[in-house]
Parts: sequence; C-alpha cells; structure tokens
Amino acid sequence: MVLATSIAFTVGTALLGAQAAAAPPAEPARHRVRLALMRGVPVKWNLAANFDTFLALLDEAAPQKPDIFITPEGWLDGYAAPDKASTPERLRGVAQDLDESPYLQAVADQARERSIFVCFGFTSIEHGRIYNAAGLWGPDGRRIGVYRKTHLQRHDLQYTPGEGLPVWPTPWGPVGIMICADRRWPETARVLRLQGARLILNPTYGFSNELNEAMMRTRAYENQCFIAFTHPEVSLVTGPKGDIEAKEEGEEPGLLVCELDLAEARDDNHLRDRRPELYVLLTEDAARPPHEGETP
Repeated sequence: MVLATSIAFTVGTALLGAQAAAAPPAEPARHRVRLALMRGVPVKWNLAANFDTFLALLDEAAPQKPDIFITPEGWLDGYAAPDKASTPERLRGVAQDLDESPYLQAVADQARERSIFVCFGFTSIEHGRIYNAAGLWGPDGRRIGVYRKTHLQRHDLQYTPGEGLPVWPTPWGPVGIMICADRRWPETARVLRLQGARLILNPTYGFSNELNEAMMRTRAYENQCFIAFTHPEVSLVTGPKGDIEAKEEGEEPGLLVCELDLAEARDDNHLRDRRPELYVLLTEDAARPPHEGETP
C-alpha cells in the first residue's frame, strides 16, 4: 500500500510538473519605467527638418537610457492642419503610408537599434483616408499599433476621426494613447484605464496653460494612473494622486526624462467604487438622434 501510494504521488507530481512546463505562468508586468518626453516647435510641412530634430533628441536621450520616447502630436509634418494654407489635399501630400513610408521605417529602425519603445506623431493615409495618428514601435522595431485621434474640432475636421480606443501590450502592462483634444473628454482616459492602462501617452499640440495642467492632474487622479502629456513647449507627467510627477517648459528642443513606479497606479478607490449601472446614459447617448444642424 505504501508502495502504491508512493507511485501515485510520483506520477501525480510528474504530471503537475509537465503541466507547469507546458504552460508557464505569465511574467508579471514591470513597474518601473523611464520616459523621455520630447519638446520642440516643429516646422510645418518640413518633414526632413522635423525628423532630423527627432534623431538629434534620440541621441541626447540615449545616455539616460529611456524605455519609452514620446514626440508631440503630428511631429513629422509639424501638425500642419491648423495652418491657414492647409487643405485635406495638401495634408495628403505629407501623409505617410503605414507600410511604405521611409520615415516610419526609419522610426522602426531607430527603435530597434536603440532597443526602446517609440511613440511617434504623424499624419497617416489609410485606404484613401487621412488620420491624425500616433504609432507605437517596440524595441524589436515592430510596429505594435497605431492610434488615430478620435475627437476632432475645427481645423482637425480635415482628418477622418478614429473609431477606437485601443491599448497595446508592453512589459509594463497595457499602454494607451490619446492625442491632444481627446483629453478633454473624461471617457477617453477612463476607457483606456478600464482596459488596464496604468500609463497613458498623450502626444499634444494644443493649449498647455493652467487649465490644461488642472485637467491632466484630474484625468490622472480620477483614473488612478499616470499620463505623459507631451507638447512642443511643455513636458508634463501627472500621477494617480493628482500630483505633478515631472514638468519642464521651453520653446527650444529638449527632453524631460523621468522614472515612474507604475505600482502606484492601483485599481482601488475610484476604479473599485464606480457605479456603472448609474452611467447607462453615457452609452444610450450614442443611439440618440442627431441634434438639429448635426450631420446624421
């Protein structure tokens, strides 16, 4: 009986070992991440000059070994849409094909050669439509995803609005992107956070005043996460307690490099105590008929 028990135990242990070998536990998300937020006022329509500035700041950031490098909104073409001379046709002339653009291939090469993640702002052209886009490339040079600005106002109406709020896997867990005006709607950051994003990258070109700072602190506080607001003249990182983790200002090209502990982005408090059953109006609103004067 002792022998049979011993054999059964040995076989069971072997089976458990085989199962463990076949399906190893998922590696836990890393907590510490070093960001490099790029500043500088780009030259509208001048792709070559703006890309050279991007390369120079990558070189400047290298000794500080950032994990993620982030540009402002529309960096490659200088966010040309607000230019009075801008038209959808002219924007098509600076728009980048995701698979054929030499500039985007160069971004991929830089990410691979430097073994970093790069969030890069540009105008994309996809299936004949132009988008205000930000791509995310990984340290192997692979394009992980492309976010297309979803909330368009005035001059941005030259673009096609994006139709999704995705997050993408990284060693630090899911990471989300929102572009400029997207931050004005609390639902944008909330949807990214509910998908697990402890870090939201926010390439921007618009206003960067005290109101913006209060907004970014609030978005981070209400979602218990970190937001990296990356603007041509302001680099700002806000945290889960609504505080400013790091900030630098300046019109000349420069960098803000800071290290975050994403373990501070918890799912208790505001995330845990939500009452989704009370918010159904938010989703019902999507089905309402258009107001007078709106395009159906």
